Amino acid sequence: MEVEGKILLFEKAHKMKVKADLQARLDMCDQFSKAMAEKSAEQLKRFEERMELQHRQEKHQLLEQLVKGSKEALGQQEKLKEEHRHRAKLLTLKLREAEQQRQQEIERVRQEEGRERMRRLCSLQQEALQLIQKIQVDYKQQEALRVDLSAYGHRGNQICGILSTVVRSSSERGYPTQDDVSLGEHSLQEMKMLVNTIEKELAAAEERKKAEDEAAKEKQKEAQQIQQQQAKLQTPAPTQDQKQTKREGLQKKASKGTLQRFLELQKVLELCQKVCEELATCKDPQTKKIRADLQRAVTTPVSQISSVSGSQVRDTFDKINNFLMGKPIVSAGRTIVVSQHPLGLDFVCLKLAEKLVSQGEEEVASHHESAFPIASVASALWERYPKVGELFLANLHKKCPYAVPFYPAFQEGISLEEYQRLLGYQVKDSIVEQQDSFLKRMSGMIRLYAAIMQVRWPYGTNQGNHPHGLNHGWLWLAQMVNMEPLSDITATLLFDFLEVCGNAMIRQYQDQFWKLLLLIKDQYFPTIEKITTSTEMGSASRLKHFLEGAVRRRDIPLPKGFLQPSFWRS
Repeated sequence: MEVEGKILLFEKAHKMKVKADLQARLDMCDQFSKAMAEKSAEQLKRFEERMELQHRQEKHQLLEQLVKGSKEALGQQEKLKEEHRHRAKLLTLKLREAEQQRQQEIERVRQEEGRERMRRLCSLQQEALQLIQKIQVDYKQQEALRVDLSAYGHRGNQICGILSTVVRSSSERGYPTQDDVSLGEHSLQEMKMLVNTIEKELAAAEERKKAEDEAAKEKQKEAQQIQQQQAKLQTPAPTQDQKQTKREGLQKKASKGTLQRFLELQKVLELCQKVCEELATCKDPQTKKIRADLQRAVTTPVSQISSVSGSQVRDTFDKINNFLMGKPIVSAGRTIVVSQHPLGLDFVCLKLAEKLVSQGEEEVASHHESAFPIASVASALWERYPKVGELFLANLHKKCPYAVPFYPAFQEGISLEEYQRLLGYQVKDSIVEQQDSFLKRMSGMIRLYAAIMQVRWPYGTNQGNHPHGLNHGWLWLAQMVNMEPLSDITATLLFDFLEVCGNAMIRQYQDQFWKLLLLIKDQYFPTIEKITTSTEMGSASRLKHFLEGAVRRRDIPLPKGFLQPSFWRS
């Protein structure tokens, strides 16, 4: 029993052990199955991801191919459009060039015809001016011949006025029309008829005078003897009206001293030009290079003068002054000395004077406020180098004879173009510049001249007199009002001069200047009004308004652009 019990216990223990081992093996199989299931799931998931990635990549490649194809199609289309635009542009340019050539040819023909008509019109005017001289000469004989030729002289002046108006209006429009030429030919024909009529009347009057002179000769002698005796016995004192008339008589020419000074300056200019002719006309390449350097060394700084700051104006003057003193300067990257050529100093002074005058007729004419910076440099150079001042004045008188003042008279033997150049007009290809352009240039030069008279270089140490001060301005103004006025030009230049120099002359001459200003307003200006036509009233109106305002306020304001002391500290 005991043995069987132990055997049962052993069998029971063995069963329990086998059961435990079996359970452990089952647990191990379950774990292995779970692990294999999880690994299979992970592998399936990776496979699905790889498939999705492959699908996405294929889709992306397909889209890229579509976009690339679209871009290539668009590029091809754009290329075709660009070629089309290029062809259209070339065609447009060809059409435009053809049209421009056609227009240029039409314009060339029109200008050639216009120039021919202008030459014809100018020649007609020249003939008319020569005939009016003859009419005026014959007109002076009317008192001696006892004939009244005033109507002919008046009509001749009217015809010249008509021709002058036609030429001026044609110049303003560009070229005259055929109607203008026809009017000029008709006017000249009428002028010739006037001359023929006058010659006939003069011839008849001379015959009558010869017959009358012989009969009246004795009576005239007796009358003259009686008058001489009466004059010896009693010479009446001149009345107040006669004195006033004598004072108010206007000259037709400038004073003898003024003309002499004008001629002296022109001789100085001609002599300097003759001396510099060798350098100015030399064809040697090295000399031409030196000439260009010398000219650039003085003209470039003058062109740079402006009212921006006083330091800039001072630097410009120092550069020119150092160059004239013989010091080397740098211009356009090159070192230049005035002694590079034996005629260098004379040539530089001549070109400097010409450039200063040119600045007046160009820069000052367009920008009035630029007169004073340029004038300050010109005044300083004039003070240190009197030769530059003389050449400046000579060039100014040559380009603007009204700065003398001098009114060149028409003389027989000179052409109309030469006479117009003497008056200051620019004539190119027989075409005279427009009146507005002419007045603008004259105005610029007079304004610069008026500014020079009143400014001094603020950095100078010389306390002497101004090289060309306000006394010359007083002389110019007095001579202007003592001469017969010219239509348009006199009113314009008086206004410009008084506007620029009036304030300085008030401070210099005080009551004497106001007397002169009242004389201009009350006595001289009415003379200007009498000769001013309706188309030229602009300049006269400006002068009248200026004179009335100055007398009413008893003051003339500082001119535009006047350099205050603060300017030289900038």
